[in-house]
Amino acid sequence: MLGQITFQGKIDYEKIVRQTIKNIGYGDKDIDIDPNICEIDINVTQQSTDIAMGVDIGGAGDQGIMFGYASSETENYMPYAIYMAHKLSKKLTDVRKQKIIPYLRPDGKTQVTVEYEDDIPKRIETVLISTQHEENVTQEQLKKDIIEKVIKATIPENMIDKNTNIYINPTGRFVIGGPLGDTGLTGRKIIVDTYGGYAKHGGGAFSGKDPSKVDRSSCYMMRHIAKNIVANEYAKKCEIQVSYAIGMEEPLSIYINTFGTGAKSEEELVKLIKEKFDLTPDGIIKYLDLKKPIYSKTTNYGHFGKKDLSWEKIIKI
Repeated sequence: MLGQITFQGKIDYEKIVRQTIKNIGYGDKDIDIDPNICEIDINVTQQSTDIAMGVDIGGAGDQGIMFGYASSETENYMPYAIYMAHKLSKKLTDVRKQKIIPYLRPDGKTQVTVEYEDDIPKRIETVLISTQHEENVTQEQLKKDIIEKVIKATIPENMIDKNTNIYINPTGRFVIGGPLGDTGLTGRKIIVDTYGGYAKHGGGAFSGKDPSKVDRSSCYMMRHIAKNIVANEYAKKCEIQVSYAIGMEEPLSIYINTFGTGAKSEEELVKLIKEKFDLTPDGIIKYLDLKKPIYSKTTNYGHFGKKDLSWEKIIKI
């Protein structure tokens, strides 16, 4: 465990890490990781004073370009493919934890490809699910269970047809998983955490960063604004780009694209955003209440499209 923190209290980092591994469902040293006996190295230092001198007075904790996106094509204003991929991931976890498919292990991924017609999701072209499993399970049984209890239980019947490609564990085996199977330093998967590649991303990962880092907090704010532009029927889909400089409060630029679906011009919407929202780092933190301990809710199934996160609330603008 590595990190930088400025904090006066005391934290039992090792206890938190071990409990988190248990909560995920790992526990077998031979195929993934055992939280009771695994070795945990902790190296936590204070934030650089060069960065802190700009952040402590309300400036951005980093420079960069950030994006927010929303679309009217799903109930939670997310692109259909990532919306469905997250639902499949959640179902994969549910059938494992509820022992509906008792031989599954925690490691797993989902991927969905959608065919559009006139900018509307028409059908699902491909579903790909890779899931860790116990060694004594046949691929035939695994595929049958995943199709019946995960895919068909999640995806609407009218979105799958006889030409839909379904791939379950395409290598033919997935027993060794988790940290034992594939380990490295990562900022998590920023595309699956956002919009599944349907919209742009500035490149900064979210997880592991406090809200002074605008590559996290500003992306949340841009999602909130984009979602409300769509929810208030100013556009059917909306992408917002904003940029910041480290240590500076106000964004350097704001750009909006409604892809020809806007009921208002993009110039009018930019003016509305500037009038309605405080886009300084402190303004975003206060408006979205980002100093609360809410971030465990973002560790799976993406950072967007969830009802109980402040940046997902719908307001009148």
